[in-house]
Amino acid sequence: MMQNKRIYAITGGIGCGKTAVSDIIMQEGYPVFSCDRIYAELTRGGALVEEIEKAFSGVTAADGSLDRAALSARVFSDKVKLEKLNKITHPAIMKELLNRAANAQSQVVFCEVPLLFENGFEKLFDGVIVVTRPLEKRIEAVKKRSSLTREEVLARIKAQYNYEKNDLSGYYAVDNDGSIEDLQEKIKKILKNITKLT
Repeated sequence: MMQNKRIYAITGGIGCGKTAVSDIIMQEGYPVFSCDRIYAELTRGGALVEEIEKAFSGVTAADGSLDRAALSARVFSDKVKLEKLNKITHPAIMKELLNRAANAQSQVVFCEVPLLFENGFEKLFDGVIVVTRPLEKRIEAVKKRSSLTREEVLARIKAQYNYEKNDLSGYYAVDNDGSIEDLQEKIKKILKNITKLT
């Protein structure tokens, strides 16, 4: 591992533009690892799928990968089951994420972590970039990429960590309220600040 390596998290609610921020950071030449991508890889088959199958039974597809639709139907409206699933998946994802970050050939590394504050994972990182966005823009962004109704999107937003009500002063907060060019400028400023620290 490199000396003085710094690992930063990128987080924010659904529809805020975490992926857009990750893309800008990658374009600037920094490695970015994603919890969602790692989860997709880990659930193609193997130990994690076996553990989930043991807990929920009937959620493995014929090719040995996780049947996400079957699992979602099982846990979506059951908080206890969802918590049980998270206790299995989150440690496995974070272990793989931090392992990849630690081995990346860069002094500054970024990780896209959707449920960062919900799980207290912010303590594992040297800093956090929090992406926020006005509510209506979030709803439109999620509706555009999914088949969810406005009410369904709002229900998901309400179920998540409330970024508006919590103090973000200790983090790099980015308001994604303008064009992609505005967002690029904001991220470049943050990257300048971060690279001064290494």
